[in-house]
Amino acid sequence: MLNAMMILAGLAQQPPPVADWNCEDPTRQQEMNWCAAREFEEADAALNEAWSRARARTRAQDADYASYQPEGDERPGHFASLLEAQRAWLTFRDAHCRIDGYTARGGTLEPLLVSTCKTALTKARTDQLEAIAQGPE
Repeated sequence: MLNAMMILAGLAQQPPPVADWNCEDPTRQQEMNWCAAREFEEADAALNEAWSRARARTRAQDADYASYQPEGDERPGHFASLLEAQRAWLTFRDAHCRIDGYTARGGTLEPLLVSTCKTALTKARTDQLEAIAQGPE
């Protein structure tokens, strides 16, 4: 958790490329694009922290399961399944958001659309990873 706080603090302190840019009320397209990219970076940092917790939990589940795994069960373990899912999700997110950006393909709005899409999907995935990390109630 400390790592995420340090990353987010670093992002928050990152000065804008133009002194008068303000992510509270962006008015220019480049400013909006930059602010949306920053928001995605923050969401991605939170995702990475959630990933670390989910990874630890699924590795622990694999260790617990090893003692009573039925003979002949060749299915991937908890962590291997999580890793496969995460890799597939990253591929999906990037391709899906590229399509979303194509609404303004080649235009100055395209980066904003891509970043906004990635932020939304990343926040949703972070919630999923947190649920895995916490386990069943």
